[in-house]
Order: sequence, then C-alpha cells, then structure tokens
Amino acid sequence: MKKLKRKDYEKQLEPLQLELLAMSRWLNHTGKRVVVVVEGRDTAGKGGVINAISEHLNPRQCHVLALSKPSERESSQWYFQRYVPHLPAAGEILLMDRSWYNRAGVEKVMGFCDDAQYKAFLKQAPVFEKLLVDDGILLLKYWLTVDQEEQEKRFCERLDDPLKRWKLSSIDVEARAKYADYTRAREAMLKATHTEDAPWTLVDFNDQKRGRLTLIRDLLDRMPDTQVPDAKLDFPALGTKPQKERFGVVKPIPSYDPED
Repeated sequence: MKKLKRKDYEKQLEPLQLELLAMSRWLNHTGKRVVVVVEGRDTAGKGGVINAISEHLNPRQCHVLALSKPSERESSQWYFQRYVPHLPAAGEILLMDRSWYNRAGVEKVMGFCDDAQYKAFLKQAPVFEKLLVDDGILLLKYWLTVDQEEQEKRFCERLDDPLKRWKLSSIDVEARAKYADYTRAREAMLKATHTEDAPWTLVDFNDQKRGRLTLIRDLLDRMPDTQVPDAKLDFPALGTKPQKERFGVVKPIPSYDPED
C-alpha cells in the first residue's frame, strides 16, 4: 500500500476532525469521560496522532498528558498514584502520550525497574483499569507499530533535522539495539493486560498519516451515538461601522518582514 500524500491525508482528516468536534459536544452533553492511552515504539508517531485529535478541540476539555521521569518522591508512591490526579472529570477527554505502561515497556527493557515491580505492574494494571471502566470511564488503549527499517529512517531524520533533534535522546540511541527486546516486552504486556474490560488495539504506523486516520476512525467508531446538535446562538449584525484598533499608552511592535 502506497504511503498517503499530504494533500489526500488532509482531505480525509478534516471530516474526522468534524466528528471529533461532535464527540466533544456529546461529552459535554452527557458528562461522559474518555481516556485514550497512546503507546508504541520510539518514532512511531504518538505525538502526531495526539495533535491530530486535539488540534480543534477545546483545550479546557481535551487534555494531553506526557509525564516526565518520576521525582524521588513519586518513585516512593504507589506506581499508579501520579496518574490518578490527571484522570478526566465529567465531559473531558484525556490523551496520554505514553502512560502507566512505561513500566511494561521502556522501564522493563532498559532496566529502570526490578523484576518484582514489573510483575506487580502486570498483575495490578488490569485491576486498576477495571476500576476506571467500572466507574464509567471510556478507556481506549492503542499501540502504534513500526518496522525497524522505518524506525531507523525516522531516527536519522531526528538526528539531521535541528527542529526534531530534541526528540532524540541518549536513551533512544541505546534502545535502538533492543528492537527485539521491545517486541518481547510488548507481547508479554498484551498477554497480561489485553482484557475484555480494557482491550488493546494495534495500529500500523509505518505510514504515519494513514495510521492517524485509522486510529481516529477507530476511536470515533467506539463512541456511542455522538450526534448532539450545535447550540443555537444568536449572532446579530453589529449595526455600526466596524472600528479599527486605537492605541494610547502602548503601541504594537513592528510587524515581521523577512525582507528587513
């Protein structure tokens, strides 16, 4: 299958984003809560698909979570504890750029947790997620897949592009040689946490644009009927000639001109 061209991608993305807006109205109307876990290999495209989902949604309603390395205090807490304060309230959606599944992925493969912590996580994660689902949260878990050849191309792009260089860390460089280890860790994670209450969905992201469309379409299809009409809004004419900005105390800085 050929990779999707940007023009075709944008044409297909727009109606999906309109459906996402309809979903947001439905969330406001019903008070439902949604958590979308986005996991996957380095360079798979987690940030890109999260941006595509959230681009036109109200940031007060749609929250993106990308936690950094836990602090010393957080490391002494119950593992799931630092995620709980970020869970959505009524009418909200939480998009997780990585999640508690760090423990089953990078922490396991790179040796950042011990075997007892890892085994405890695999046992506790389904229980924790069932509590969320039983409380009414709509929990969707996605794993983005990418072949190592394509992953290498993207690593090289990050290395060569100063606008993407920040995405490449020493841990990423070290993890490159552990592609098979990450595969084994993913399979063990799926075996332990792919449950009826909170199943996993794997999406091919070798073509990131097509992957985004696939994931968003699946997300929308998993929602109940989200057709809530826009609230009627009176928008009368001004009745006067539009006014120009006037400045007294402070004036705007000069407009940018690349020719200057």
